Amino acid sequence: VPLIIDNYFYDLEMHPKDEFGDYDFETPQALDLALINEHLVKICNGEEVMIPFYDFKLGKRYLNRTKVKIEKDQILLIDSLHGLYPEMTKDIPSEQKFKIYLEPLLQLKDKDGDYVQWTDIRMIRRMLRDSVHRAYKPQQTLEHWHYVRNAEMRHIIPFNNTADFIISSGMPYELPLYVPKLLKDFKEWEVTYKGNPLREDAYLRSARIAKLLSAIEPVIDDSPVPEDSVLREFIGGSRFHY
Repeated sequence: VPLIIDNYFYDLEMHPKDEFGDYDFETPQALDLALINEHLVKICNGEEVMIPFYDFKLGKRYLNRTKVKIEKDQILLIDSLHGLYPEMTKDIPSEQKFKIYLEPLLQLKDKDGDYVQWTDIRMIRRMLRDSVHRAYKPQQTLEHWHYVRNAEMRHIIPFNNTADFIISSGMPYELPLYVPKLLKDFKEWEVTYKGNPLREDAYLRSARIAKLLSAIEPVIDDSPVPEDSVLREFIGGSRFHY
């Protein structure tokens, strides 16, 4: 039985906002950790709970929207960027948890022999997903990514070694699929942010990815990608509903 932790976000207006009007909602504290633990305890005790629903397009949470209950022969699957963060499940005994960490662990090099950065792959994926499901434009994701990296370094990477199992979600053929979707944009962003000290992070990322994708032969036909592939969440055409 899935439990989507994104539904426990506080309303967007409650998060810190920077000088560009961007909100930092990447930390674990952007989630209602107390309510998460309250619900987890009840669910693990066999009780039924009403979980909230978060509307990403409006940036607003609605309480008591969906019933969740597990039977004795079922498990609860928690989907969360901060699933390894200790406070996320602090009220659940460790012997009742099996922690899995997913990352696109591709060992790919660009034409200059430099390894492709996993964070770049994740950013591209999020750009495509959020533009469809969360009313968040790809350029907004690029400008926001420094918040993502800061949260990763503080709240995710330090706890990677607590995972019981690590899975690579990377696909060697995914980069060619991204070329026709985003290469033009990355080239434009590289020009837009060049020389802007307040957007140096966005410039460096756009320049690096523009260089990477420019050296890759684009693939437009994605029909060989299975409908149940993880990539379908980002490129569309999945048999699953998000």
